[in-house]
Amino acid sequence: MSTATRPAPLPTRVRLGYGAGSVATGAFGTVPGLMLLPYLTDELGVAALVAGVVVFAPKAWDVVLNPVAGRISDHTRDPRGPRRPWLLRAGLALAVTFALVFAGPDVDSRAVETGWVLVCFLAAATAYAFFQVPYVAMPAELTSSYDERTRLMTWRVAILALTIMVAGASAPLIRDAVGGRDGYRVMGVVMALIIATGALAAYRGTRGAPTAVLEPSPGGLREQLRVVAAARDFRLLLTTFVLQALATGCMLAGVDYLAGEVLGRDGAATILFVCFVGPALVLTPAWSWLGARIGKKHGYLAASVVLACGALLAATARSAPPSLVFAAVALVGVGYAGCQVFPLAMLPDAAAVDARRTGSNRAGVYTGVWTAGETLGLALGPAAFAVVLALGGYVSSQGGGVVQPDSAVSAITWGFSLLPAALTLLSLAWLVRYDIDAKDVDA
Repeated sequence: MSTATRPAPLPTRVRLGYGAGSVATGAFGTVPGLMLLPYLTDELGVAALVAGVVVFAPKAWDVVLNPVAGRISDHTRDPRGPRRPWLLRAGLALAVTFALVFAGPDVDSRAVETGWVLVCFLAAATAYAFFQVPYVAMPAELTSSYDERTRLMTWRVAILALTIMVAGASAPLIRDAVGGRDGYRVMGVVMALIIATGALAAYRGTRGAPTAVLEPSPGGLREQLRVVAAARDFRLLLTTFVLQALATGCMLAGVDYLAGEVLGRDGAATILFVCFVGPALVLTPAWSWLGARIGKKHGYLAASVVLACGALLAATARSAPPSLVFAAVALVGVGYAGCQVFPLAMLPDAAAVDARRTGSNRAGVYTGVWTAGETLGLALGPAAFAVVLALGGYVSSQGGGVVQPDSAVSAITWGFSLLPAALTLLSLAWLVRYDIDAKDVDA
């Protein structure tokens, strides 16, 4: 491609503004996975399997809803662009409904309290679909450059990592500082304010950003989903990412349990989160640099292996000193940074190749299917961890304080380490067959 036709780099203001949306996605993607299962099992006294269903069902609804949200955003006609209005509308709705999840009334009925969580989490998941899908679709339209998308994702993942650390580390601290159900309520309000801040920042920061003009694709949603499903490289990339989202969901769900039942240290959940996200804050640009030299696919492979090795090392949590467990989680964080940068930069490549080939804009549908898969993986993670807890004989209680059997402690350790490692290594069977590279995108 000649220099004259090379796309101009995006302004720093746009990169930062777009990345700010990860404040909303990071907080909502992290805190329920970290706090909701313990809230149900150890505060409301809900059985582990039932709690797993409550956590999973709203996210399963998103799997159906996300492609619909993508098609709706593809066909949105607004002077602000097809995606930006949804950042504002759905982002604020997400903040409100998230706070309500943990704000249920204290009544003498476990069924009513559990139903409140289910309904409010379902509403929050619906709002999240209409925020996340348009947000993730934007890079394919902001730039047509293969390398510029990697740089854009570097900003996004760096902010995502910072959000995960702040939200994930502070949520347990807020809960513990206040105590009891009020602790969860206050935590929910604080996290809702963080979500609203991210949504507003993304909306304002992308104002005036360049947007490619493509005609929305013809045909119904079912027809478009068939076209997307037939895209081999997208399908391989999605399968890899879903399996890794499932692995990440298991580890998120296990943090609070590992900290309390295995490590037995006050503040261990916060330390684990800092160890997990801290390396990502430092090394995200390094993964981007590596990807520019060896390619996104090979960078993604390397990051996945690093993540799996860290998870395997965490299997020693019951016998190893806590410092080794923290180091293992830090190694997971090193790999996790790359496992976010590369697939999120490869997704718009797949959508752009399709748009150039067909002349139709299916970015929203591609993104809807992608986020549906990610949502499914992140939802199945806590559900799978809940199954592991149940198999290990975990004892639920109201207010905690129950001494768990040895089998439950072992289940917590394995669900946090061996299961995520196996899922990550399994995902590589699909990633090695992915073929899109720079010449396909910049041609």
